[in-house]
Amino acid sequence: MTTLADPPVRPDTATEVVDRYRRHLSKGRASLGEMFGGDIEVSSKGPWVRTAEGRDLLNCGGYGVLITGARHPTVVAEVIRQLHTNPVATRLLLEPEVARAAEALAAVTPAGLDKVHFACSGAEAVEAALKMARTHGKRHLVSMVDGYHGKTFGALSVTAKDLFQAPFRPLLPDVSHVPFGDAEALREVLARHRGTACVIVEPVQGEAGVVIPPAGYLRDVAALCREYDAFFVLDEVQTGLGRLGHWWGADREGVVPDVLLVGKGLSGGVVPVSAAVATAEAFGAFDKDPFIHTSTFSGSPLAMAAAQGAIRAIKEEGLVDASRELGARLVRELDRIARQALGDRLLEVRGAGLLIGIEFTEQGLAGDLLLELLAEGVIANHSLNSHMVLRLTPPAVLTEEDVAFLLAAYSRAVANLVD
Repeated sequence: MTTLADPPVRPDTATEVVDRYRRHLSKGRASLGEMFGGDIEVSSKGPWVRTAEGRDLLNCGGYGVLITGARHPTVVAEVIRQLHTNPVATRLLLEPEVARAAEALAAVTPAGLDKVHFACSGAEAVEAALKMARTHGKRHLVSMVDGYHGKTFGALSVTAKDLFQAPFRPLLPDVSHVPFGDAEALREVLARHRGTACVIVEPVQGEAGVVIPPAGYLRDVAALCREYDAFFVLDEVQTGLGRLGHWWGADREGVVPDVLLVGKGLSGGVVPVSAAVATAEAFGAFDKDPFIHTSTFSGSPLAMAAAQGAIRAIKEEGLVDASRELGARLVRELDRIARQALGDRLLEVRGAGLLIGIEFTEQGLAGDLLLELLAEGVIANHSLNSHMVLRLTPPAVLTEEDVAFLLAAYSRAVANLVD
């Protein structure tokens, strides 16, 4: 097990933290924290999180951020170096870290994606891509049912979930949602909007409960976009950088979108950063006018150092291959354990790389398992668009000892569901 830093000499009590949440943040979030036991996280390293009570929790959550684990030494070293030299740029002079980070990212994305716009969150990267599409006259947006792309206004417009959209309507006009994995449904919409559509899709739908499309689906999407002159945005904010056992979901089917969206893992578990990586043609308006879409902290040197460190760590430590091999092993073992205990109350355990979904046939079991795992020392994810599915997004840096801990804790948690 990774050695974690001890909590502060006088850590905040759970009561103090909950009170501050209620007074200054969200009462709902405070109540949610209490439901999850009311413990307070105070330090992290690799796949482990330590709480104020001194518990060490194996972090198989994080919604895809921690492919390299928390505070990876390569990333931390880069960030510390930059922190002590130039953490925030003037935005007037040229700055080398953003140029190096763009070069490093373009070097690992599919061929032809050479232009980079950096941002701070996945939703910001989505907004940049939608604006690129607009510069090419693509005004009709097409996204997939149960897809998730963020909650800013543009991103929310293509996040096809009434629960999230309803309080904020009207959103962007001219948006269609079609079933994920259904190429013919996409064809019908594109035929009605020839030359004016922008399609945004995930290689695997994470928040929908790890929904894996039929083989060849992304190739069909790419071909349809070419046939009907549509702008193709591939949202890999959660799935990219090795999470699926490939550098990108695009690589699994050999497709090259107009824009590839990157986030989460690009932070190296240290500094938030995202990016929209585009072809030269798609990036044209952004190439011509550097002020057409800007943000104060876009490409900040500190975030660029983290991005470079994350890419280097993934490459040097073979984390893409590790994700593929470990993910296949975990899916087999997690399915075996749960099926033996739960029988047909388990629908299936499925995954691609280290994006793993555990789907049940009965209401409430996913939430119950989330709580049981936490009690046994494992952090997991719920799925925003699928209450029947519990998700695991563990780091690719798990040791054999970590894997043994996970499977033992999972076995106890599943047994507790039966009881």
